[in-house]
Amino acid sequence: MRAVRIHEYGGPEVLVVDEIAQPAVLPGQALVRVEAAGVNFIDIYHRTGQYPNELPLTLGQEAAGIVAAIADDVTDVRVGDRVAFAGVQGGYAEYVAAPAWRLVPIPPDVDFDQAAAVMLQGLTAHYLASDVYRLRINDVALVHAAAGGVGGLLVQLAKQRGARVIGTVSSEAKADEARALGADEVILYEQEDFSLRVRELTDGRGVDVVYDSVGRTTFDRSLLSLRPRGTLALYGQSSGAVPPFDLQILNARGSLFVTRPTLGHYTATRNELLARTNEIFGFMISGLLKVRIDRAYPLARVAEAQQALAARETRGKLVIEVQR
Repeated sequence: MRAVRIHEYGGPEVLVVDEIAQPAVLPGQALVRVEAAGVNFIDIYHRTGQYPNELPLTLGQEAAGIVAAIADDVTDVRVGDRVAFAGVQGGYAEYVAAPAWRLVPIPPDVDFDQAAAVMLQGLTAHYLASDVYRLRINDVALVHAAAGGVGGLLVQLAKQRGARVIGTVSSEAKADEARALGADEVILYEQEDFSLRVRELTDGRGVDVVYDSVGRTTFDRSLLSLRPRGTLALYGQSSGAVPPFDLQILNARGSLFVTRPTLGHYTATRNELLARTNEIFGFMISGLLKVRIDRAYPLARVAEAQQALAARETRGKLVIEVQR
């Protein structure tokens, strides 16, 4: 089978399409014929070594496809089922052996590209809005990269919960997109200090929660944007890791809360995983959640897809149509 792997860390040039053997199906696993895989920043972190792994490594953390085989002890899925997964390494390949409990059924009204596009980002947006900080009516949320993958989904989920949403974006075109998704106010962070603008928009109070996927370049001003006892959910680091800082700052700025969550801790059981995905797919089918797919690439053009994502040239999700 074909698989996109890295044999060393580096830029997009280290991505190679290898011919390797199909993975064996071990107890508790199912073999999935991958139809579509999502492209995410975590794949870039794995490629560069920011998140180190044993090499060679097949990239890709989410995908959708058809169950081709199952181990004798598997009861969660059957051969022929349409399934999707997130948090399983190896999605940039024609076949993946995945823990069966992590495979979720795809409803008939959702195609493979949509399912692959929403798993990691949709689950992330869901746990951020419903658990990391449970948004309520009249809460005020600051969403960075509000026209991006997770950001755009967060804007929609926050509005469903009755929150007021302030988004940050890099361009007027992305500001229009964030507003179309439901953002109440949008700040162009390259043109003004978003923390000062947030204070103006909230009459000096600050926001209840900041959802920050950017990291190093936004962290300090995200803290400045919070109300006393507000929460900063730092769930990514697209601009780089946040350097060490003095925890006393949290006290001085109003007994603030900072959390660095990860998806695996919020989908730790099959029941929790299914509850989240069932709600997400239900929102999609009813039209309450729009999953935007920017572009689809064949497997051989993964490097091009990662470059477009890293350059912030995208409006919505990038997917790999693996069988093309």
